[in-house]
Amino acid sequence: MFARRPITATPAPVEASFRLPAVFANPWAMPAGAAGLLFGSVALFVMVTANPHAGAPSVKMTLDGGAGAKGPLALHPGLPGGPDGAATTLTSLAPGQDVAMPGAPDPLAAQIGGSAFSSGGGQAVITLPQGASLGGGNATQIAAPAVPARPKAPPLAQAPIAGLTAPGPGGLLPIIGRDGRTPFQAYARPFASNGKPKVAIVVGALGLNATATRAAIEKLQPEVTLSFTPYADGLQAWIDLARANGHEVMVEIPMEPLDYPANDPGPSTLMAGAPGGEITHKLEGLLTRATGYFAVTNYMGGRFMSSDTAMSALIASLRSRGVGFVDDGTAGKRGGGGTPRASADSVIDDDPSASAIDGQLLKLEAGALQHGQSLGSGFAYALTIDKVTRWAAGLAGRGYQLAPASAVMRK
Repeated sequence: MFARRPITATPAPVEASFRLPAVFANPWAMPAGAAGLLFGSVALFVMVTANPHAGAPSVKMTLDGGAGAKGPLALHPGLPGGPDGAATTLTSLAPGQDVAMPGAPDPLAAQIGGSAFSSGGGQAVITLPQGASLGGGNATQIAAPAVPARPKAPPLAQAPIAGLTAPGPGGLLPIIGRDGRTPFQAYARPFASNGKPKVAIVVGALGLNATATRAAIEKLQPEVTLSFTPYADGLQAWIDLARANGHEVMVEIPMEPLDYPANDPGPSTLMAGAPGGEITHKLEGLLTRATGYFAVTNYMGGRFMSSDTAMSALIASLRSRGVGFVDDGTAGKRGGGGTPRASADSVIDDDPSASAIDGQLLKLEAGALQHGQSLGSGFAYALTIDKVTRWAAGLAGRGYQLAPASAVMRK
């Protein structure tokens, strides 16, 4: 136990005599002082508002004394502070000169505030966040670091695809087609590797909050995989909308957590100690709630996924139906048993703070560089959606390829 700090007595206030300075005895002194204060305030207001960028965030960079580098520094249209249709000249590129870029957003200021300018042969290049760069000869322009508009993606095939379903308890069950085609193959987002390290992201817990679900579907890049809770109202409509926007989707399967029943994933939870037939029956009931998914993923499940018997029943059922399985990393050491399989390397928003999410995304890049691919998962927090969107926009410029989760699964 820590000892309680002693309470120190507060000294009593000391009375002191106070007399107004003689100048205030003059009856004209107070009005004159008030007028002077008003005049000073107006002058200060004019000085501040005379600067059209007063109060706006800015980025300040010191230009290193490299050779050459003459001509204007131009602000590319689209960067905050830039006009429509033409670049705005800010200043000449004189060695050792500070350059202020009015209106640049805070993340940009944080990342390039101390960048050094180097030049040679009339060319100058500064690397900016998200793969943008500042470069050129006589007229140097800054590519806008703001997140570009979401790329248009062709819709994925509307579900259900003929020959890949059969009637089940309460809906359609996925099945392997007569030609051997599986739902995993049919509903996964098409992907062609360009040889660069692959990074995949799954954003889940979708379907319960309409605002968050729509934001994930419409803002995140189409390569980002989305997973939906089976308890969502209008689950099929959400899945259809996600696929229409180019996203492959998964359904979350509630599984028994370590602290069950204090933490209860719901009435359809797969229990670790249940017989194999009961696990299969509950799983099929969950699978019939929608169609169009290439795989399922766990919702909780620390105890369930630690059970060999329970996991064997789950994997066998999924394999018989041609559906893959992705977990959040809890079952990372378990193989697929013939089922397309992947485990997330990290939950990127386990600590849902901006700095922590940024750090986890950087770790995914490092993992992809080391192993050729990596997979992260996260929840549909507004911050997560924004962070992933901005991070993914510059991924290609940093030498990586954004991939759907299906592209990093062991088949």
